[in-house]
Amino acid sequence: MEKTNKDVKAKNIDSTEKKHKEIKEYKWKNLNYFNKLKVKNYVVTFISIIALYIVLSFTFDPNDAFSYTKGIYINILIFVLFAVSLNITVGLMGQLNLGQAGFIAIGGYSAAFISKILVNYNLPTFLQLILVSLFGGLVAAVFGFFVGGSTLRLRGDYLAIITLAFGEIVKYIIQNLDFLGGATGLNNIPTILDFSNTYFIVVISIIIIAMAMTSRKGKEILSIREDEIAAENIGIGLNRVKLYGFAFSAFFAGVGGSLFAHNIGILTPDKFGFLFSIEILVMVVLGGLGSITGAIIAATILTLLNERLRDVSQFRYLVYAIILISLMIFRPKGIFGTKEFTFAGTKRRINKLRNYRNNKN
Repeated sequence: MEKTNKDVKAKNIDSTEKKHKEIKEYKWKNLNYFNKLKVKNYVVTFISIIALYIVLSFTFDPNDAFSYTKGIYINILIFVLFAVSLNITVGLMGQLNLGQAGFIAIGGYSAAFISKILVNYNLPTFLQLILVSLFGGLVAAVFGFFVGGSTLRLRGDYLAIITLAFGEIVKYIIQNLDFLGGATGLNNIPTILDFSNTYFIVVISIIIIAMAMTSRKGKEILSIREDEIAAENIGIGLNRVKLYGFAFSAFFAGVGGSLFAHNIGILTPDKFGFLFSIEILVMVVLGGLGSITGAIIAATILTLLNERLRDVSQFRYLVYAIILISLMIFRPKGIFGTKEFTFAGTKRRINKLRNYRNNKN
């Protein structure tokens, strides 16, 4: 009898060990599969970024400093960065920020001021642009931190009013600072921007934002958008995350402001008014709150539309209103909603379409 019990126990142990082994093997197989899939996605994304750069580079003369096509591409890239940076606070964190123009102005003026000093040191163009953009981004991030800190207990309309006031205050302070050119503006900013350095700075910025949003901090930001009370109950520090979100958003707005300054060569305070913030907000809403892909697509569409409406600029905001009303009726969540473009998702949709057609036939 004892022998039989021992045999049963031994058999159970062997069976349990076998199951553990199978589970372990299954996990490793899945892990290897997901790692391979991740690597594949990275490779495809990298190739796509380079391919897009090459294709766009062939559509204009790189030696022509006044190329119309190149100018449009640079404008699109800058506004893409503006939209993606605002999407962090409005779309991903769910906080209505109407003061993004203020952060862009701070970043732009800070970078331009330093750039006028650095130009005397004959630094390589790309290095100078990187340094001043980082400086502009950091200065804007500091202000973002303080704005975030002063609005910790505010939500909705109250937050919108405070951030709107911040943007307008920044504009009026700049108008009264003589060393920044006052109301006439800061001119003779080195126009060191070209398509190549703009493209790679914007692409790297978007990659950093996308990676940050998939990190633990990014998940905490998303949890605040979904339910602040629930997020706080599971131990997420709302104040800490909001400060991080505002500073992170302001940093990239500042980088975008630096690119903006070095593209046009002159900054005037009236460029950074309330309507500028609304214009960027429209891009975020049109693309879909929380979608980086949507912000990119919407910024591209509206920048091209602005170019087309240059001769009738007084009707621009009327066109914006028509677009937004149509969007609310036919696609309330925006072009992409909260979804992102992925190659795997696109492949899956194509396969579904093929299967549907085959079944129909």
